[in-house]
Amino acid sequence: MSNGRILVVEDNRDNITLISDMLVSMNYEAILAYDGQRGVELTTSEKPDLILMDLSLPVMDGWAATRTIKANPELKHIPIIALTAHAMLGDRERALEAGCDDYATKPINMPELSLKISQFMRARKVS
Repeated sequence: MSNGRILVVEDNRDNITLISDMLVSMNYEAILAYDGQRGVELTTSEKPDLILMDLSLPVMDGWAATRTIKANPELKHIPIIALTAHAMLGDRERALEAGCDDYATKPINMPELSLKISQFMRARKVS
């Protein structure tokens, strides 16, 4: 039995492999989407425990996908961690304003991301 289900919305195959392998090693089920629109669709149908959202995505970018998810009363409680190469001043604030609950920069610091995931998943079990 897994510790929970995490949706990874990411268009870079190497990052998807890296993140999926980490999630499996942490005993989470990884659900994968390669563009923002599919991320919204899978959030609606699968209702994951947590979402890792790249912000630069094809079809629908991560900013719009996050806003769409957070605007839905049935989905807005699902935490979203932004994954982005946007590391300029103000980008973290923009991600949080769009509805992300946390922010991680690329290249991905796997120990840091692992800790963030564990914290969010523990908080969900407590509430």
